[in-house]
Amino acid sequence: MTPSHSLLLFLSCTLFVHQCQGACAEVDSDTEAVAGRGFKLGCISCKRRSEVKAAATVEWYFQADGEVDFVQIYTYEDGAPTESEHFKGRLDWNGTKRSRDIQDASIYLLNVTFNDSGTYHCFFNRILSFDNYEYTTTISKLVRLTVVAKATRGTASIASEVMMYVSIIGLQVWLLIEMIYCYRKISAAGEEALREAANAEYLAIASESKDNCAGVQVGE
Repeated sequence: MTPSHSLLLFLSCTLFVHQCQGACAEVDSDTEAVAGRGFKLGCISCKRRSEVKAAATVEWYFQADGEVDFVQIYTYEDGAPTESEHFKGRLDWNGTKRSRDIQDASIYLLNVTFNDSGTYHCFFNRILSFDNYEYTTTISKLVRLTVVAKATRGTASIASEVMMYVSIIGLQVWLLIEMIYCYRKISAAGEEALREAANAEYLAIASESKDNCAGVQVGE
């Protein structure tokens, strides 16, 4: 097996394994919002065993900068959301839909203000259903939100963009190498076929000449 084919096999296997792991990935929420715009408060908790049936309810709490206590601002249960008066009409469910097995509990905050800066606490109250019993567990996530007047690009954003361009360039280089390899292989196969055809033609002519010579000698 050539190095090129080994690389193709590796990439295919990697893609297959990635797909088999499921669609859920626990990505951290962004932490910087721009005043006057919308912002997604991310909160994801993936089940470790996808085959286990589960149902979950979600609670969101908020601690404003300078405050000591958390106040409940949002609940989501059986597809029915409930908002607090402080965020009334400004919170929208952005998580798992049409399923009680909630793994994404993200919410969307509309028309962000500077007063929205603070710490947001997300709770999953999850019931796992096994054959003979149920198990209740609580998972929590924290999001420390800062509200700014103008968007800024963080180091992580810049690094992600650089890695994206590096990946694109690397893929193009790999495709170019693969094309050159395939072209050389096809060209070599074509030259070999031409040589074999030429040898076959030469042998046929030589055999015909030998037969003609033998016929002349017999006639004499």
